[in-house]
Amino acid sequence: MSGKLFVIGFGPGSFEHITKRAREAIQESDVIIGYSTYVDLIRGLLTDQEIVSTGMTEEVTRAREAVRQAEEEGKKVAVISSGDAGVYGMAGLVYEVLVEKGWTEATGVPIEIVPGISAINSCGAILGAPIMHDACTISLSDHLTPWELIERRIDAAGMADFVIALYNPRSGRRTRQIVEAQRILLQYRSPDTPVGIVKSAFREREHVVITTLAQMLEHDIGMLTTVIIGNTSTFVYDGKMITPRGYQRKYTLSADEQPLKPHQRLRVENEPWSLEAANDTLASAPANSAAPAKDRPVMVDAEPAKTAPTSSATGTAVLEAPPAVTEEAAAPKSQPAPFDWAMQALTAINAAKGIASEPAAKTAIRSASSFQPEMIFEVAISPGVANKKITPQQMMAIAEVAGEKGEIEYTPHHQMILRVPTSNPESVTGILRELGLILSPIGDVLQVKACDFCDGEKKDSIPYAEELAQKLGGKEMPKEVKIGFNGCGMACYRAVQEDIGIVFRKGKFDLFLGAKTVGRNAHSGLQVAEGIPKEEIVPLVERIVARFKKEAFPNERFHKYFQRVGVIEGYKWREPAKEEIENAACGD
Repeated sequence: MSGKLFVIGFGPGSFEHITKRAREAIQESDVIIGYSTYVDLIRGLLTDQEIVSTGMTEEVTRAREAVRQAEEEGKKVAVISSGDAGVYGMAGLVYEVLVEKGWTEATGVPIEIVPGISAINSCGAILGAPIMHDACTISLSDHLTPWELIERRIDAAGMADFVIALYNPRSGRRTRQIVEAQRILLQYRSPDTPVGIVKSAFREREHVVITTLAQMLEHDIGMLTTVIIGNTSTFVYDGKMITPRGYQRKYTLSADEQPLKPHQRLRVENEPWSLEAANDTLASAPANSAAPAKDRPVMVDAEPAKTAPTSSATGTAVLEAPPAVTEEAAAPKSQPAPFDWAMQALTAINAAKGIASEPAAKTAIRSASSFQPEMIFEVAISPGVANKKITPQQMMAIAEVAGEKGEIEYTPHHQMILRVPTSNPESVTGILRELGLILSPIGDVLQVKACDFCDGEKKDSIPYAEELAQKLGGKEMPKEVKIGFNGCGMACYRAVQEDIGIVFRKGKFDLFLGAKTVGRNAHSGLQVAEGIPKEEIVPLVERIVARFKKEAFPNERFHKYFQRVGVIEGYKWREPAKEEIENAACGD
């Protein structure tokens, strides 16, 4: 019988979070070797396997025994770790024992590392979305790593503005390390920085607290706890920690953040933080100073004399908008420095244990990062649904609000796209709306593209185009949708080549659905109806759009959706006619 080694990460400990491969490997094994607590967590998956369990600090013994039984006795041996076996788990140690014995993959006992969900991922999921940007894990256990090295790593992570997951933060004998970690990080981050503390994630005794960097030591932290510390852009909303994905955000009139489209992400102007952009602006002015604390979301108590309201499982913090600040309130006040808060916390802990604390030398406090997120407001501008003429006054106003750093983009969709670096969109929208311009969100939204109705001469159908724009324009969709609207049978603005085409003819409407708007095999929409009464067209289109919004897959274009479902509001999809090109008589 040939032996084999499995090094298995079984995740946080709940059966539903153990991977299929981890379950299979456990079932295949003859022997299960692990820390006794971990063996108990998976005991429900065991059948007749031999169990070898040892204490917390006997990892080397477990690794050597696993290798011995696999090599000498030919058994299939599973070495188990919580989380992921390759993150502070047993994988590295098993390899070290094999290397010591001269093992090679070609001739030695087979080994399979089975990955699992690490604590940074499981705890991050419980807390919300704190690990959306660059993050690191640091173990505070100094049993195997010198504290001086751990200190340098915490300092570097704090300086670099990483989201930080602290593993093994405190034990019965190691109590000072978490205090020192807080002291170091307060040199770089606001005391209000969100911190999530998760104990026994996804287990029966799970306990979750969301607090701040200044107050984190007031809560229970032990060996079953993972502490996740946000970066300078992390905020708390409705009891969830959220770290924005990028330092620059693009947003538009809709309530949703509008991400950069894939083809835009690599542009230098859209990545002012990149190395290439830095080279281009080497001689520019220094970065803006850091935003004052009043501009950051802060953790506050619901009432001054009470703690923040909590649910049964999660300490839920309240996110409030910064209050209006008067000149008096804005004046600097004498407050303890972050270092002093950390030392006070340490003194209080030692005092509770009867330990006298010696005064510590105060280290220089380094300033927090001065880099500020740049907010880019983007919006579509048009002079009207039927009107295609922009006045000189309107054009000058658009140029003025764009300024030197803004951008005005021409589009083929009867709109211009305005992008302005600002965190105050009202300063832009107010000016433009006063001049009669129509502003619309961009991205995966619906747009009504109407013709000019022969410069307003064929005006009978204009009210229906305007009603559609009012009711549906700017609505969020699974994928962008364009409704083409022409006021006569000439359809000179090519309504039939949009996702939904509407043509007014002889006092009634013709309807076209499912044009393929891009690609070498692009085609016009299928004519699905003729002579639709005027009073029926708007409700009909509303129903079609509502079905698409509800049933379409994310990023699914309208023609693909129509083809997939086959029937919309009684109109059936059919394959568009394919053109056949006859050979020329001359043979060319």
